[in-house]
Amino acid sequence: MKPTKKMKFLFLESFYGGSHKEFADGLAAHSGHRIDLVTLPARFWKWRMRGAALHFLRQAPDVGRYDGLIVTDLMSLADLKALAGPSLPPALAYFHENQLTYPLAPGEAMDFQFGFTDITTALCADRVLFNSRFHFDAFFAQLPGFIKMMPEFRPLWCVERIRDKADVLHPGCRFPALQSGAGKRPDDGPPLIVWNHRWEFDKDPDAFFAALSALAQKGVAFRIALLGENFQAVPQAFLAARERFGDRIVCYGYEPDRGRYLQWLRNGHVVVSTALQENFGISIVEAVRCGCLPLLPDRLAYPEILPEPAHADCLYDGPEDLVEKLARLLVGFEEKQSLRESLSTAMVRFCWDNVIEDYDAELARLAEKHPIRSTKSE
Repeated sequence: MKPTKKMKFLFLESFYGGSHKEFADGLAAHSGHRIDLVTLPARFWKWRMRGAALHFLRQAPDVGRYDGLIVTDLMSLADLKALAGPSLPPALAYFHENQLTYPLAPGEAMDFQFGFTDITTALCADRVLFNSRFHFDAFFAQLPGFIKMMPEFRPLWCVERIRDKADVLHPGCRFPALQSGAGKRPDDGPPLIVWNHRWEFDKDPDAFFAALSALAQKGVAFRIALLGENFQAVPQAFLAARERFGDRIVCYGYEPDRGRYLQWLRNGHVVVSTALQENFGISIVEAVRCGCLPLLPDRLAYPEILPEPAHADCLYDGPEDLVEKLARLLVGFEEKQSLRESLSTAMVRFCWDNVIEDYDAELARLAEKHPIRSTKSE
């Protein structure tokens, strides 16, 4: 249902790639409101948090023309609000991740300022949304301890101030509500294992390739499609895997064409995650909707996005369980047709057609906080 009153919103995305891009594009395309996107490329995330607000202050269109503002977590809303002054409309901050709970890269020390940027962004926002209940709970579980690291004058009041205006709203996913991909797979070789996550440390590719090595030692036949974005240098784990698995790898690298990407998912048999950090998992939802059986850690946001009856087959606990269940899913794939169909159907709740009314309602309530500009809307 389209909103009865069309309003205008400005979406400032400082890291326009991956799930951030998917979310921004999907919201702008499906909303009944007008949403104008102003973006920065998906690189140098630390500098985006430090300086994106200064860029948007000069490069964004006149903010006074909008009924509301949408930002995500990789920028400082506090800086923007302080510099823009009273012309800034009410703001919704959408948290894809946060720097209080995000795992550190090997050899990296925590820069506490990024966590405080998340805190001040949430404090300055009129509304805060997290992309999963897991993410919401993890943030608020970590927040008091993070603040208590201050030696004195600890602003613990921040916890309830943010919680009072925060909620959970799963991101929409870009696939048709009526077109399932859980049909028969092409009979052109061994089962296809799909990796469609970012090529970065927090997805733990080392654990993934270790499991595949163990699978190969068991004599299980398989092929591999290594999809997903890589924002900087190719990680060593993927370079080594290219040599280790050779002809088993039938796709190596990001597939920019949406149609071809979805076809890889429709050809896939099992999609695997070994993530250390995952607050929702758009790539998993896409693969499951296209008919892949998921095999995911029994933690993070994964138990939330999978129906409970599938947990025994599709969630694993530790490296040995991963290898055993992966072998079982590959060898017994044809026997799991009803599970594939039920999981594919369950993912429909995340498609944009089914969540956009909730987002448009959130935006309408946001605009109500700025009634003078709302009366000027188209």
